[in-house]
Amino acid sequence: MQSYEERLTAPRSWWVIAALVGVACALMLLPVGTLPMLGGLIGGTALSAVAVSAYGSARIRVVGGALIAGDARIPASALGEARALDAEEALAWRTHKADARAFMLLRSYVPTAVRVEITDPDDPTPYAYLSTRRPESLVAALTAVRA
Repeated sequence: MQSYEERLTAPRSWWVIAALVGVACALMLLPVGTLPMLGGLIGGTALSAVAVSAYGSARIRVVGGALIAGDARIPASALGEARALDAEEALAWRTHKADARAFMLLRSYVPTAVRVEITDPDDPTPYAYLSTRRPESLVAALTAVRA
């Protein structure tokens, strides 16, 4: 059985923005004094870095006969066909083709995705849309776990 693991980390530019938020906080507190300015720099940078890190901590795993995507755990018995989506198809499935009942693990900075049918009759979720940088590898792992 093939396993798969991916962390949807935030791009480097987001970390630069986090540092700039700290600089902006420091500049806002500059008129108050040097220590508040340093506190603003450290605090603003730390808070924005925590936010970027938390958003980029989403993981997709295929392990132990299940798909684990973010907080969702879907057993292999409930998985249907998995399809890799290129950037254009992924955009369509997260906009005008999207179903409000679908489970979506979206990351705007990841252009490709995988769409996995959910076949459990007791689950109203029609499919799972998963942003991934390696759609073919994820599809191969899902196909292997279903077999």
